Amino acid sequence: MAEITASRVKELREKTGAGMMDCKKALTETAGEMEAAVDWLRKKGLAAAARKAGRVAAEGLVAVATDGTVGAVIELNAETDFVARNDKFQAAAATLARLALAGTGEVEDLRKASYPGTDHDVGVEITSLIATIGENMNLRRAARLSVSAGVVASYTHNALAPNLGTIGVLVALESTGDRGKLLELGRQIAMHVAAARPEALNIKDVDTSKLDRERAILADQARASGKPEEIIAKMVEGRLRKYYEEVVLLEQVYVIDNESKVGKVVEQAAKTVGAPVKITGFIRFVLGDGIEKEATDFASEVAAVAGVKPPTAG
Repeated sequence: MAEITASRVKELREKTGAGMMDCKKALTETAGEMEAAVDWLRKKGLAAAARKAGRVAAEGLVAVATDGTVGAVIELNAETDFVARNDKFQAAAATLARLALAGTGEVEDLRKASYPGTDHDVGVEITSLIATIGENMNLRRAARLSVSAGVVASYTHNALAPNLGTIGVLVALESTGDRGKLLELGRQIAMHVAAARPEALNIKDVDTSKLDRERAILADQARASGKPEEIIAKMVEGRLRKYYEEVVLLEQVYVIDNESKVGKVVEQAAKTVGAPVKITGFIRFVLGDGIEKEATDFASEVAAVAGVKPPTAG
């Protein structure tokens, strides 16, 4: 039998939203086995969050927060886009972004952070929100950027409220120049990042496995032309430059003017802001990116609720 400690009772409460005494009893009845205790609570109708835990949560909000030289972005998921319009859900997302701003930016640390105005942590607050709103939710990820001098600028796409939307971008600009002009430049570059989807800041930051795969594909394509190996090598390097223009932020064509490279825009910005400018990092969160969503048949769902047979095609 596993030892029933206060920390295990707390963990079960965070998983299920059930009361502390119910959680303790569940662990006692199941010899301290966590998943068995979850099932015990569900069977008793005491696990508000656990009943929803298996549902896919791919909607929700991306929230950003900035304060001078620091910025943070988080993704808080729910099951439907309707919840993203809920005032309580929006307030929670905004609060989590501010907590990430003040913390490390690590999602696990954020889950353990004290939630403002309560005597519990973020994990318990989300469990409470699940019970209140009635959908599964998940604090999926968080990140933080900072500079020693300069600004961290942000942009939110499809914003439902200030700093809350479906895409959140942070751009860190290191400079001793005019802060207002830096923020304006940073927001424009953040808009570019949202649209152009760069994968790396510099050429040296490109993922080596992706680069090797790209180089191999380009080499095979070049060999098909029947050229000698020394010519093939030059052809590959030439085509890699085009690849860099697609995935490297500083090599991309700036969407604002559709002409200059982002690196050149940043270099020339020194004249406007009064000091050299350097992009030290960027973060781009897209809501639900990488989450496998369930295919749903809306007509069948409505028919099921109404208790009738779904319409058939033809």
